[in-house]
Amino acid sequence: MKIVLATGNKGKLREFKNMCETDVIAFSDILGEVDIVEDADTFKGNALIKARTIYDKLGDEESIVVSDDSGISVPLLGGIPGVYSARYAGEGSTDKENLHKLVASVKETGLEKTPAYYTAAIAIVSKYGEYVVHGWMYGDVLSRTRGDKGFGYDPMFVPSGYDKTLGELDDELKKSISHRAKALKLAKPIIKMLQR
Repeated sequence: MKIVLATGNKGKLREFKNMCETDVIAFSDILGEVDIVEDADTFKGNALIKARTIYDKLGDEESIVVSDDSGISVPLLGGIPGVYSARYAGEGSTDKENLHKLVASVKETGLEKTPAYYTAAIAIVSKYGEYVVHGWMYGDVLSRTRGDKGFGYDPMFVPSGYDKTLGELDDELKKSISHRAKALKLAKPIIKMLQR
């Protein structure tokens, strides 16, 4: 069974390929561009929408479709951007635009840092059913950016127990502590089970 990743985000695709022990194919390599409306109000709901859509469009019962919906939430700001993390600065916004908008929002509080957390929901859809797992990473967001590694909000997020942002930390370390890594660790046994 082939594993198809239901994301167009190059950063996520790279991260998944690095963390998975089997080959992963981007859905766009098979289907081209597919417009998926992510209108659920939870990470789980959006991950399932993506996985179901790609699984249905593939029409291949021998595929396992894996999707991820993730984002950052800042409790002090009412949990924003949450499920809107990829479009916080508006539809079609870039990672940098989203990052700078959240930095500005944190600056408006007058604080240099405030608690925040990343959530990753990974949905797995196959002929055997649907599964969803979650991973979290807690820490603080800063009112400025530091470092140029990673993607998304990484340059403003300092994980608990560290003094550097994800934009400054080594990729290998980040892979072991990230919300996506934690969710993928739970997803891997399910994917292996489905491949048998």
